[in-house]
Amino acid sequence: MLTPRIETPVGSNSLCPSALAPMQDVTGLPFMTIIGKRGEPDMFFTEFFRVHENSRLDPEILTSISHNPTNRPVFAQLIGENIQYIKRTIYDLKQYPIAGIDLNMGCPAPRVYKKKVGGALLKDPKKIDQILGSMRAVWTGNLTVKMRIGFEDDRNFEEILKIILKHQIDMLSVHVRTVTGGYNTRPQYQYVKKAVDLLGEKCPVLVNGSIDSAEDAWGLKQKLGTYGVMIGRAAIRNPWIFRQIREVSQGATPYVPKRADLYFYCHELYEKLKKPGMEEQKMVSRMKKFLNYIGAAIMDNGVFLNQMRRAFLKDELFGIFREHLLDGDKSNMEIYT
Repeated sequence: MLTPRIETPVGSNSLCPSALAPMQDVTGLPFMTIIGKRGEPDMFFTEFFRVHENSRLDPEILTSISHNPTNRPVFAQLIGENIQYIKRTIYDLKQYPIAGIDLNMGCPAPRVYKKKVGGALLKDPKKIDQILGSMRAVWTGNLTVKMRIGFEDDRNFEEILKIILKHQIDMLSVHVRTVTGGYNTRPQYQYVKKAVDLLGEKCPVLVNGSIDSAEDAWGLKQKLGTYGVMIGRAAIRNPWIFRQIREVSQGATPYVPKRADLYFYCHELYEKLKKPGMEEQKMVSRMKKFLNYIGAAIMDNGVFLNQMRRAFLKDELFGIFREHLLDGDKSNMEIYT
């Protein structure tokens, strides 16, 4: 079976193809739009569509496919383990302009993997073989996989890579930790190199995890020989990172945002994320999940983060934005340096 090759979108001029990692409750249409204004990645991946007996395509997630304002391809990610329901979901997705379908085999949230989906699949290579075979039977377009190096350890890693080859997967994203390793254990990039060596040109590989800067991204691509990079949490902290990756890979001086740029980003993020009828305190609470990452860019010994976490209302929050990002000469101070 011949399937379309993953290609860098026309006009991206990227020597290091990049993707915005799927992050639940983050990478919907509002965040994609905000990222797009500051330098979009070469590829987007949706939040995962849950697949179970009574599941239907989430209309809110669908908007990130049908209303994406950029010209970049959008892959629809699925999370599930029942073959019949996965097939039904693929048939439903065929009417939408997706660049491909991605299977989630890496979600480390206990509430997810305890349902035997996401990262839990890494414990059962035979199940992965069955799922990917069934997906290939009903979907001839780009079929991609996002995985970690294992559940608790690497015992199934090479076997799963061989299954990836068997079903002619078009692209593999590898997060450099185990499922139980979460996000804060030591990244193990040697497994990405192993995947690159085993899969060769038959399946491009994206490295994912602990890529905090454009220099990190370009350096890892060169060191590991990957097709490109997939970036998640670092894009919340620095929405200019995909633009910077293109600039660094081309030998250009990367754009360095200032605190005023961060102020307008925070302002737009709040307004875009706000949903009709959402209580103000609930919205402020949701915004704090993003600000916990953004605050890492502000070198003030944690003062911004401490004040932000004590805010309950929009006016309080925006006052903190102004104080730390606009007042006085701070608006001219560079960040991410």
